[in-house]
Amino acid sequence: EPRRWSHLPNGLNVIGVGTGRTDGDIFFDPVLRIEDATFELYGLGASYVRTFEWFGKSSRVDVMVPYANGRWEGLLDGEYASRRRNGLGDPHLRISMNLYGAPALSGKEYVEYRRNNPVNTTVGAALAVTLPLGQYNRDWLINLGANRYVIRPQIGVLHQRHNWQFEATGSVFLFQDNDEFLGNAVLAQDPLWFIQGHVIYGFKPGWWVSQSGGYALGGEAHISGVAKDNDARSSYWAVSLGLPLSARQSLKFAYVTSDTHIRAGVNKDVLVAAWSINWLD
Repeated sequence: EPRRWSHLPNGLNVIGVGTGRTDGDIFFDPVLRIEDATFELYGLGASYVRTFEWFGKSSRVDVMVPYANGRWEGLLDGEYASRRRNGLGDPHLRISMNLYGAPALSGKEYVEYRRNNPVNTTVGAALAVTLPLGQYNRDWLINLGANRYVIRPQIGVLHQRHNWQFEATGSVFLFQDNDEFLGNAVLAQDPLWFIQGHVIYGFKPGWWVSQSGGYALGGEAHISGVAKDNDARSSYWAVSLGLPLSARQSLKFAYVTSDTHIRAGVNKDVLVAAWSINWLD
């Protein structure tokens, strides 16, 4: 996600809705006896962003609630099998603060600051939480929810140089144990480290395009104390485009692809389109 550390005015509200399509190949642990597994997932999401001043710093809160409809198919013990799921996924909550380079401003003060600082560096920190409220059944291997909290501390830096932005974010995923995993097992997972970088160019008022890359490492799973040797070594690439519809409305399109480099993981392609409207208090 590019532009997450952008300097925004206080009192900004943004409501968005989006849709996406994800498809790919799943490489299950051989002990599950599933082969040639593929999936196709369609999603809808609603989001809300609010900016505010907190302890004298420019801050924001993001909330996103997803809904998904998907189909998984493959060979189970050599026989064709498929499953379909639809329902709510796990909501996401994120609160962030720009610690340096993005003072808490609004109105004319904000406009003047941006005009007078075409070259600027921002440093921020955030805490994101995934809430275990999505559809989940302990008797299913495939679920839309994960039945566990996931906490993600993040730190990021954004360097603005006229029309160019260079952004990097480092984060760690901390997983709560799932005590209701398939077959009455307990799923535990080591921390997952993730770094992402973005090069963003704004070429018209409200228009921007970005090229992104990321890499994930760690996150080995343990089922009832047995390590699964599935620590992640996954790479990600993305392109995004944002364009205005009016002074308050905009569209965003993104394509993301990922490639796992281990025997149990997921290769996937994601195409997303989103609309948003914003207003100031």
